[in-house]
Amino acid sequence: MPSDLFVASLTSPAMAEATSGRAWLAAMLEVEAALADAESAAGLVPADAAVAIRAACQAGRFDIEQIGLEAVVSANPVVPLVKALKRAVPAEAAPYVHLGATSQDILDSALMLIAKRALDLLLGDLDGLAAGCARLAERHRDTVMPGRTLLQQAVPITFGLKASGWLLGMVAAAERLADLRERRLAVQLGGAAGTLASLGDAGLEVAAGLARRLGLGEPPLHWHAERSRIAELGSGLAIAAGAAGKIALDIMLLAQTEVGEVSEGEPGGSSAMPQKRNPVAAIEADACARGAAAQLAVLIASLRSEHERAAGAWQAEWHALVEAFRLTAGAVARTRSAVDGLVVDAARMRSNLGLAGGLVMAEAALTALAVKLGRAKAEEIVRSAAARVGEGSGTLAEALAEEPAVAATFSQAELAAALDPTRYLGQAGALVDRALAAYAKGKRQAMSDEPREAAADQNYREAVRASLLVDPRPTFENLAANTGLTYEEVVHHALVRYASSGAEALLAIEPQALRELIAARKAEDWKKVAALIDWLEAGLDSPHWR
Repeated sequence: MPSDLFVASLTSPAMAEATSGRAWLAAMLEVEAALADAESAAGLVPADAAVAIRAACQAGRFDIEQIGLEAVVSANPVVPLVKALKRAVPAEAAPYVHLGATSQDILDSALMLIAKRALDLLLGDLDGLAAGCARLAERHRDTVMPGRTLLQQAVPITFGLKASGWLLGMVAAAERLADLRERRLAVQLGGAAGTLASLGDAGLEVAAGLARRLGLGEPPLHWHAERSRIAELGSGLAIAAGAAGKIALDIMLLAQTEVGEVSEGEPGGSSAMPQKRNPVAAIEADACARGAAAQLAVLIASLRSEHERAAGAWQAEWHALVEAFRLTAGAVARTRSAVDGLVVDAARMRSNLGLAGGLVMAEAALTALAVKLGRAKAEEIVRSAAARVGEGSGTLAEALAEEPAVAATFSQAELAAALDPTRYLGQAGALVDRALAAYAKGKRQAMSDEPREAAADQNYREAVRASLLVDPRPTFENLAANTGLTYEEVVHHALVRYASSGAEALLAIEPQALRELIAARKAEDWKKVAALIDWLEAGLDSPHWR
């Protein structure tokens, strides 16, 4: 965003915070701390140095503006950050800061953390927007309105059918982003040119440990110059923004004074014209969607990376991806606001079917006449009648009634029935039902995943409790395997737990299990909190251990 003046209109407050400079700084420090921990576990960094590095990796201790200014000299903010971090740790720990990593490793991994959290926010808003579309589809399943193609009236449809299209567009966009979140968010660690040479034989172990500690995927190869996952993120965001923007555009068109079929619940005014009731939420959503599409062009262009590390293409991604997240969040949030408060004028929709002399029913007339008069004759008659109506001569019903072949074949009631919009809706109602059923099925599937996960956690906890009756070592081995810690780290944690200065020692050591527990609590993921506590207590409370 060019300034805070536009943030409220073009993104959501939560997304602005999740992609802020402060969030980037915190994410880079999180990666540096996790790297030190992973290298300590691999025997490359002394434990005391790793503890000191992690303790120093607090965003509030660093001058973000100064780091940004110094980044100009090195073309990325990691270089000045590493310098500042080395000054913040004891002298004996400084050589181990950023060991074996390159700037892109830190920044790309931080970007993945930012993307993970931003996607969680966006998926929540997409779910809310889809729910709003589903309510409209169900409520207006049989509300008749003109269908429009190439901005001209075509045949009758229902507003429920239109809203069903909105709904499935948002569901598809959400599914695409959820899939990217699960499959394509990966840690970056390749070292100077992708060989991990400076980490020796421990390079792969460190990469695996870093991925595990950050909760990111471990790719088979670094992706310094293979940027498809970034382009895929940009594409998924642009599609989601575009799907929301399509809804917003429809709302703007339907809210035009000459159409008047919908209006926003809280329209905006004008500084000059007191009568204006502008669809401001849809307008802002459309602006965001256009901006998100523009960012994709930058990300696609950055696929062309020189050799092992890009010169310029990498830097171009940072702002583009942040803007893509912010603008997509704005498009979705503002469209959701428009949909949730949408006022639908069913009477106006019905009356608009009579515009242009009822020519919207020309296809229906052709279909009905063809049954009795044959296709060729029916088409000749309807085209002739439609031409006269188009020139301002009455309505389609009147023009058809003047045709001798029609008058001889159809009664007045039969002709009126053939031109009744409610009788020419095809499978509109059934299609709405299918869309709503597909949406409901997806929601049920998403909800059914949670009990299975809970059952798995419960089974594990029961197995741990059973192990209390025997030698505690299997419990500790199980605990190590399920938390990503080594056996020694688990035992160390237990010793500290029962030491007289246990609280202070825990705060200083802060092993991975505790970090996960803190993160789960902050995220209010109470299921994970409970599972971690059970795992820890099961091993620590063993009577054999005590």
